[in-house]
Amino acid sequence: MGADELQISPADPRGTPGKEQQAAGVGILLQIMMLVLSFVLGHVLRRHKFYYLPEASASLLIGLIVGGLANISNTETNIRTWFNFHEEFFFLFLLPPIIFQSGFSLSPKPFFSNFGAIVTFAILGTLLASIVTGVLVYLGGVVFLMYRLPFVECLMFGALVSATDPVTVLSIFQELGTDMNLYALVFGESVLNDAMAISLYRTMSLVRSHVSSNFFLVIVRFLETFAGSMSSGVGVGFTSALLFKYAGLDIDNLQNLECCLFVLFPYFSYMLAEGLGLSGIVSILFTGIVMKQYTFSNLSENSQRFVSAFFHLISSLAETFVFIYMGFDIAMEQHSWSHVGFIFFSILFIGVARAANVFGCAYLVNLVRPAHRRIPLKHQKALWYSGLRGAMAFALALQSVHDLPEGHGQTIFTATTAIVVLTVLLIGGSTGTMLEALEVVGDGHDRPISDGFEGNNGYIAPTYDDEGESSGNRIKMKLKEFHKSTTSFTAIDRNYLTPFFTTHNGDEEEHGKA
Repeated sequence: MGADELQISPADPRGTPGKEQQAAGVGILLQIMMLVLSFVLGHVLRRHKFYYLPEASASLLIGLIVGGLANISNTETNIRTWFNFHEEFFFLFLLPPIIFQSGFSLSPKPFFSNFGAIVTFAILGTLLASIVTGVLVYLGGVVFLMYRLPFVECLMFGALVSATDPVTVLSIFQELGTDMNLYALVFGESVLNDAMAISLYRTMSLVRSHVSSNFFLVIVRFLETFAGSMSSGVGVGFTSALLFKYAGLDIDNLQNLECCLFVLFPYFSYMLAEGLGLSGIVSILFTGIVMKQYTFSNLSENSQRFVSAFFHLISSLAETFVFIYMGFDIAMEQHSWSHVGFIFFSILFIGVARAANVFGCAYLVNLVRPAHRRIPLKHQKALWYSGLRGAMAFALALQSVHDLPEGHGQTIFTATTAIVVLTVLLIGGSTGTMLEALEVVGDGHDRPISDGFEGNNGYIAPTYDDEGESSGNRIKMKLKEFHKSTTSFTAIDRNYLTPFFTTHNGDEEEHGKA
């Protein structure tokens, strides 16, 4: 009889699902408890102005501690599986609302006033940092300083660790009221940097698999992906603007439908790009920018308030959950700590690469900017220090475990994990002290950062009309032409795009409010 029970019990179809459901309930309960604890702790820390442990760092620590306790207590496997960091879940569900909110909350005036510098840092700088990191890691392996990896895999590592995640830094910038131009640069670079890093990583992965070995074809493929993703995102944004302009949804009894459609368009943009083999990150970012500029003004006032609060809410939840999720998984994953030299020298090389990115690109930007618009050295130092690595680098490193064989991916994952923990906890916690030491806080910036870009402050809003003494300079003449073309684009936007895609009449005051 006992033997029969032993044979029948495992085959009982009702036993396993019940236990799985219970494990799922416990796992989700723990996640909710950690989220609540993280939000409460973050509020307490902000209230007491304790900047040595920012909210993102606190969330990561909570995940690390709970994950460590679960590891020590030998928690059941079916509960622990609910905390495994799945890169598909991260890229498809957690990342889209964060990136969309970045584009949606973007103040167009500061962003486009510094657009040249932002693009230089985010595209040229990220490419430079990736190459410098990859080359230094490869040379370190050649001279036996660290674990040796093939050159293409070193470039993949350089690409994934070039993804910065300054959530912690930006929150402290807002709390302390730092210089508005510096905030625009750090925020703008981080928004475009993630998309660039993902594109570079995927391109290097194609090179490694010999799908594309010609360097020229690799560059063409990358540009096609970036341009195609941007076009896809802009197209979806403009389509949504026309829909909301002509569908007549801005009445009270259709507010629910209006909000539902608005919320669906960003995910449509992301999944469309991913389905076409493009970058969903780039697509949803530009969808956010376009929808804020054109679609948002076509909504009713109640819907405008709702969608603004909704996307802020889900992006805050996603960001906090990502750091908890990441901390728990770091504590639970198997790591390869046998190559400590690889971790140590990788951290040094990343600092060197970040310096090459920031100071090299700032030098190029300052070469073509008039004296009153040059990026000060203290801002360059703050920008260099703000290069934290976070969830994007961690997710790409976890993906590399599957992409790279023979333990190479595991070594890269362990090194990236150490870099993420070090930068988020150490650099994130010392950001306030760094800003005060560089004297880039305060300066009478009591108003919100997003509202403070109107004035004649620092190196924003260039004017070339009164610069007669530099009229003979060829570079500055070209800059003047570029500025005129930018001005003409603003006029096109005001006179044609805004009236066509929105219910506004296109005059300057209405455009300024949009």
